[in-house]
Amino acid sequence: MTRRSGEAIASAVMAPTYDIEHLLLTQPSIRTVAGVDEVGRGAWAGPVTVCAVVTDLSGPPAGLTDSKQLSAARRTPLAEELTAWAAGIGFGEATHEEIDALGMTEALRRAARRALEALPVRPDAVILDGKHDYIGAPWPVRLEVKGDAASISVAAASVLAKVRRDAYMGTIGCEEYGFAENAGYPSPVHQEALARLGPTPHHRLSWSYLDDLPRWRHLKHHRDPLAGEGQASLFG
Repeated sequence: MTRRSGEAIASAVMAPTYDIEHLLLTQPSIRTVAGVDEVGRGAWAGPVTVCAVVTDLSGPPAGLTDSKQLSAARRTPLAEELTAWAAGIGFGEATHEEIDALGMTEALRRAARRALEALPVRPDAVILDGKHDYIGAPWPVRLEVKGDAASISVAAASVLAKVRRDAYMGTIGCEEYGFAENAGYPSPVHQEALARLGPTPHHRLSWSYLDDLPRWRHLKHHRDPLAGEGQASLFG
């Protein structure tokens, strides 16, 4: 088997389907299913963004898959196609201030609920990418590890959330930090600017990367540990 044919087979295997949606829709109480995914959880600056997508179960735009498998050049036009195709799209965000005050789990919960409430129709069930339910009642949640590669609804949400957040991070300036390229994630350019210039007004100040920056450590926001979890060390 050639490398090209092997890549084609792998690509076909990873194409998302409606299998999970159809399984949920066999339950009499479920008529509408939303796929939900987030982006920005691991960034050091900017909001966390959640997207919820409802479809009419029609075939999606060609090439849809987990957003991490797509280049930026492909994601942007695909997001435009998805916007025209989806039956309903809702976005929700939690700011870096909310993340600092509440912790990431509660910030994600708020962002997800905002996204679900922004849909034109209330879903009866949610497919959530990952293994932790940060949404909770009143929505019945089906957790799906790598759901963005398995479910068409979740894959669409992953692409739309990524494109929306990346576009926003490209508008906030702070060119020395490279936000237009790294979207607030800890790239080498970002880390060097942090060490030299300190955090911007867009940075999450409760996270432990500040512990590794003695010059700026005094700016760290100390949150009640019961309010949420911390973040990995810069050098850990």
